[in-house]
Amino acid sequence: MTTNLSRIIPPENIVLDLEATGKQQLFDKVAERFEKQCALPAATIAENLLEREKLASTGLGHGVAVPHGRIEGLKSPTAALVRLAEPLAFDSPDGKPVDLMVVLLIPDNVTQKHLEILSEIAEMFSDADFRDALTHEKSSAAVHDMLISWLPAHMKKT
Repeated sequence: MTTNLSRIIPPENIVLDLEATGKQQLFDKVAERFEKQCALPAATIAENLLEREKLASTGLGHGVAVPHGRIEGLKSPTAALVRLAEPLAFDSPDGKPVDLMVVLLIPDNVTQKHLEILSEIAEMFSDADFRDALTHEKSSAAVHDMLISWLPAHMKKT
């Protein structure tokens, strides 16, 4: 069994201890990573993420955010897990700064899959033990394994 997120987050999109002093710098750095994979200009990706963030914070609470954007010209959904070297203020509902995020890019014509992926990410990061493990793991390969092996409650064998 696989999850939606496990299908769209390749190992090279695990970014640990990224240094960023603000959202703009964060989105610029992440967009550079997506540029070749998505065959889209980094500036377009960063601008889209920043514009979405201006509508409402993508902070979920507990140090987690899910910056996401619907991108014209993107062929298929893709994601990256980013762990920041230092937490950033993100206007999260609990007021806590963010140090762990999944950055999600969705083609502009995809709606249902977008909602399914966001729901899955929210459920994944509602688990305090899982968040803690992601926060302390040193290996990007191990973080990727954790993400792709995670299953929502309804998919776990009882």
